[in-house]
Amino acid sequence: MKDITMSADENLIASAHRCAAANRTTLNAQFQLWLKDDIQRNGDCVQRENQVAEAMKVIRDLQGNIFTGGRKFTREEMNER
Repeated sequence: MKDITMSADENLIASAHRCAAANRTTLNAQFQLWLKDDIQRNGDCVQRENQVAEAMKVIRDLQGNIFTGGRKFTREEMNER
């Protein structure tokens, strides 16, 4: 797990500590729950990032295996379907 440092108003932090204590948990555990919930609600963004990462991996893998013999393709050739 990676540590992070955050800043917030001291009254807000005190309130958050009290809420966490009332729920018999820690502020750190509450923050982790909030972060997980936020990511689930905004899953499209995370899903898009994963798709981009997968696509870039495929591109990198293919770059090492495609040989054109030095030939340059025209724009029309590259856009043919």
